[in-house]
Amino acid sequence: MNKMGFLRRLICLVILMFVHGGVNMETEGSHIVLQDLEALQPPFPNQTYRTSFHFQPPKNWMNDPNGPMVYKGVYHLFYQYNPKGADFGKISWGHSTSRDLVNWRAHIPAISPSQPADINGAWSGSATILPSGKPALLYTGHDSRHRQVQNMAVPKNASDPYLQEWVKSPRNPLIAPDEFNKINATSFRDPTTAWQGRDGRWRILIGSKVNRRGLAILYRSKDFVNWVQARHPFHSAEGTGMWECPDFYPVSTSPSGLDTSSLGSGIKHVMKVSLDDTKHEYYTVGTYDHARDKYIPDKGSVDSDVGGLRYDYGKFYASKTFYDSLKGRRILWGWINESLPSTEYVKQGWSGVQGFPRSVWLDKKGKQLVQWPVQEIEMMRSNRVEMHGTVLKKGSLVEVTGINAAQADVEATFKVRGLGKAERMEAGWSREPQVLCSQKGGTVRGGIGPFGLRVLGSKDGQEHTSVFFRVFRGNNNTHFVVLMCSDQTRSSLNEKTDKTSYGAFVDIDPVREEFSLRVLVDHSIVESYGGKGKACITSRVYPTKAIGDRAHLHAFNFGLQPLYLSKLTAWSIKNPTIN
Repeated sequence: MNKMGFLRRLICLVILMFVHGGVNMETEGSHIVLQDLEALQPPFPNQTYRTSFHFQPPKNWMNDPNGPMVYKGVYHLFYQYNPKGADFGKISWGHSTSRDLVNWRAHIPAISPSQPADINGAWSGSATILPSGKPALLYTGHDSRHRQVQNMAVPKNASDPYLQEWVKSPRNPLIAPDEFNKINATSFRDPTTAWQGRDGRWRILIGSKVNRRGLAILYRSKDFVNWVQARHPFHSAEGTGMWECPDFYPVSTSPSGLDTSSLGSGIKHVMKVSLDDTKHEYYTVGTYDHARDKYIPDKGSVDSDVGGLRYDYGKFYASKTFYDSLKGRRILWGWINESLPSTEYVKQGWSGVQGFPRSVWLDKKGKQLVQWPVQEIEMMRSNRVEMHGTVLKKGSLVEVTGINAAQADVEATFKVRGLGKAERMEAGWSREPQVLCSQKGGTVRGGIGPFGLRVLGSKDGQEHTSVFFRVFRGNNNTHFVVLMCSDQTRSSLNEKTDKTSYGAFVDIDPVREEFSLRVLVDHSIVESYGGKGKACITSRVYPTKAIGDRAHLHAFNFGLQPLYLSKLTAWSIKNPTIN
């Protein structure tokens, strides 16, 4: 863009903001304008694979979501952000706000390295709403001695619903690694949202490890400033390595969420950790023994990402939940990283996207979580198309037209009549769904399946991402196993991209239930929900042909047995305003 073009865009931007009331002549408007101007200045980011309705800053590096909360009717999302480049550097807390979880406005970074306690980086942490109604941020600082320490910041002006300025505690660090208790100063990070026990004291967890044992270390405080380490870990598991970004919160079988301090009958608790070694997350459902301040996973809950439960079986990491007091729900955010070599994403000028926010609650069986895109996505839908009662014969590939297939929300329900052709499950497959998906991809014909949706497909079929189910028969001939896959092997003709296939087993009874599949497609994101949210898989893809209006959407059945597409509803998704 030449200088005159840039000036014209600048003038138009300022005029539009004044006309539409977007400029507050005090600090908020200036922050937004400054960040918009930064986005307009060279080098211009490559826009090809940027998303539309998934959150990301105008350019540069973003990773973990931090401190999500709602305050005075405004949603706040903080995030790990490098303001100087598209790779990981000296990290700050980026900050954006929203009234609807869809449209976001940028502010200047909330926390930047400035004290000895965080001079090498302001790393991940959480927000807690105190009894006064005011928020406090706890975060990990990479200090001048290269230790990981825990710090606090509070709003400079608590009457400002946008919380544009934050003040760090002069007492930082509030918590430093204790050599007496053998805490590794390089493995001590990511404080959780605090909760209050029945004794009135605050509690937080900090992720750590001892050798290969992952730890959630418990700290207590009476005043939110002076913290004392508990004598024993809140929870730990051998062989799991460093626990990053722990999260601990109450759940029930009602879609209504619970405040983090909730206790009582009918309430279970979820313990989630992010594993630094594998870059996977897993969670368990269990019981919080508040008398002993210990967490006990339910019998059968697996304390590992091998065979354990995960929010998402694809690209999804460093997640964080918060209680939305406006609508009485718990909302989950997670970081989706790139599937490109670092040289490529640095060249494109940006890296990292946040998953679309999800509501989270406990399944009726009480053994796993259910996740679903927050209802606000419905305000962005347009161009609705439907298909009903369509027979999908073996080898069927049926195109869905009338929507923007590169930016869409698709819901489909499939019905299988008769399971006689289901393939027998071989020994050893049951614990490795991702391996099974790589062996039984979207083009490998089976008995019942693969069937599902083919998204971001090129006209000639060379590129596509297949999200599908397969049904296997167990050894006793009456038990069936449902596999869900996101097959990326043909997602792009660009050989530099990661084309890993992802998979999960889904708790669906194919004898009595239909198969539900929902997919959010956003240019380079394929975010899939199987079994009404019992299994989620996020894929990151970079098609070279199936871009924009050249992308195609199909329903398909490549199994030997015909089945029914009971209903398919698809919408284009409009462009929200993000930063």
